[in-house]
Amino acid sequence: MITAIVLIKADVSRIPEVAETIAGLEGVSEVYSVTGEFDLVALVRVRQYEQIADVIPGRLNKVDGVTHTETHIAFRTYSQHDLEAAFALGLPDAD
Repeated sequence: MITAIVLIKADVSRIPEVAETIAGLEGVSEVYSVTGEFDLVALVRVRQYEQIADVIPGRLNKVDGVTHTETHIAFRTYSQHDLEAAFALGLPDAD
């Protein structure tokens, strides 16, 4: 599975509608409204790299109200369990 993280700037007056439209696109698994420079973050999950072109420039970028996108392709996914192990301090659990 290939995951792309898409940072989206949208027409501020249309953010909820833009988010709902993007969330309904095939290949988009989640859309978050966020603070900061971008208005929305979408997670795109596809089986082949070629499908990224169908989803992002082919459909997502064409959603009325999307003004700019920035796409990042994930190299590796770390589960919550892996992250907890990576950042553990080595202290025994306080039971």
